[in-house]
Amino acid sequence: MKEIIEEKKRVFPRRLPPWLRKKVKETEQTIKLKKILREKELHTVCQSAGCPNISECFQKPTATFMILGNICTRHCRFCGIPKGRPQPVDPDEPRRIGDVVAALDLRHVVITSVTRDDLEDGGAAQFAETVKYIHKFSPDSSVEVLIPDFMGNEISLQIVLDSGIDILNHNVETVPRLYKGIRPEADFERSLRVLEKAKILSPNVTTKSGVMVGLGETYQEMLDVFEELHNVGCDALTIGQYIAPNLHSYPVKEYVLPETFAEYKQEALNRGIPWVNSGPYVRSSFNAEELMKSIEESRSEQFI
Repeated sequence: MKEIIEEKKRVFPRRLPPWLRKKVKETEQTIKLKKILREKELHTVCQSAGCPNISECFQKPTATFMILGNICTRHCRFCGIPKGRPQPVDPDEPRRIGDVVAALDLRHVVITSVTRDDLEDGGAAQFAETVKYIHKFSPDSSVEVLIPDFMGNEISLQIVLDSGIDILNHNVETVPRLYKGIRPEADFERSLRVLEKAKILSPNVTTKSGVMVGLGETYQEMLDVFEELHNVGCDALTIGQYIAPNLHSYPVKEYVLPETFAEYKQEALNRGIPWVNSGPYVRSSFNAEELMKSIEESRSEQFI
């Protein structure tokens, strides 16, 4: 079965296949949210990374805010966020995000950031402050953080975990073999240790990761990643198609068929990862509120 998938079920890049042709619509809600974000001088990863799901996500009572500026200190070749010398940390940013969360009555909030290797704590304190203001202004909102690896700094990880989050997400992004060419400043094992340590330090926090496909990985390499993630106690996984954000980015090697995404989902579930969202347009924070609903339902069942 695996050999058939490897040799026959493959679509190589020429132009986007039919299942990836998606129009971005400027709805009234999208325009309203973008206006508020401009006024508050805030970033969302949806805008900065050019996510194709932006219209759909902006219609929901959830949002993904990107803190610590809009310039990353690393040079991952899959990412469309600008690289270079980042701006100084804005101490008022957490309060403004708390204001927007309350004003829009968001039920689930995802906080992510550019990677800030220039900061001693990697930006952990800014994550914690942001979570604090969300809880202060909107105490019923659940919070998910999508963090960088903090260079493996356990103190930084603990700062974020102690802030009262519900979900800690850290993406491994791709298979180990491709790291050197795609994520030269990252390390697959270090990312695994972040997830493993988070589960040890805060067993009640849900851990989550994400993987892109279409970068040149093999089917077996994907299965191996699922196994590795299960071994470190990862509770949730997203799997989505890589789409190059610009002409200078790492090229797409393959457009993975929808049925292969379904197979990947089942394979990950079979290996013991409890919650998996897999599909061509799936991204780390796409339909993130669904995982939170699953967590809340599970908690409710424990008290019945």
